[in-house]
Amino acid sequence: MNKKAIILFSGGLDSTTCLAIAKSQGFSCYALGFAYGQKHSVEVERSKKIAEIAGVIEHKVFHLPLDEIRGSSLTDSAWNVPDFIGDDEIPSTYVPARNTIFISFALAWAEVIGAYDIFFGANHLDYSGYPDCRPDYLRAFEHLAKLATKAGVEGQSFKIHAPLLYMHKAEIIREGIRLGIDYSETISCYRADTTGKACGKCDSCTYRKKGFIEANIPDPTPYY
Repeated sequence: MNKKAIILFSGGLDSTTCLAIAKSQGFSCYALGFAYGQKHSVEVERSKKIAEIAGVIEHKVFHLPLDEIRGSSLTDSAWNVPDFIGDDEIPSTYVPARNTIFISFALAWAEVIGAYDIFFGANHLDYSGYPDCRPDYLRAFEHLAKLATKAGVEGQSFKIHAPLLYMHKAEIIREGIRLGIDYSETISCYRADTTGKACGKCDSCTYRKKGFIEANIPDPTPYY
C-alpha cells in the first residue's frame, strides 16, 4: 500500500463508505474532517472513532468558522433545519462554498504528503441538489488543482475520486455492507442530538432511511 489518498471524512454514511472503498483499492488513507460550526457537531467526535476503527494513517480535524459567515440552516442559530421538503430548489442546508473550501484544504495537505488522490462522497442521484456535488464541479476542481499547485505546474495531476457519484443510497449501503462497514456508528442527521440519535425527518435522514428500505437491510440508526 504505497498509494496515498486524502479522504474527506465526516463520519456519515457516504464518507465512511468512501473510506472503505479507498482502502479496498489499496490506498493508504488519510482522513480529513471539519468542525465548521455545524449544529450536528456530534458527527466530529463520531468520525474520530470510525477513523480509528478503520485504521487510517492519520486523521485531522480542522476548525473553520463557517458559522460566522452564516447563510445556511446548518450553521445559523437563527435558522431552523427543516424537515425534508422534496422540491427541486437548493435547500437551506446548503452551506455556501463548503465543498470548495473542504477540497481546497484536502488539496493542500495532499500536496504536502505526496498524495495525488482525493476521495469525496459526492452523490448526483440521491442528494439534496447541492451545486458542489455535480460531476462538472469535480472535473473543474481537478483542472483548478492542475493550475493552482506547485505539483500541478510541475506535471503532477490530482484526481478527485467520487465513487458514489452515480449510485443510489441503496447501492451505496449494499457496497458498504460488502466491505464490512458497521453503519450503526455513522451519523448522517442534520439535527442529531448530543448522543448521536437522529431526527428521521431532515433531508439526510430521509435519503438514508429510504436507502436502507430499498436495500432491504435493517436500519441500524438510533432515532429520537
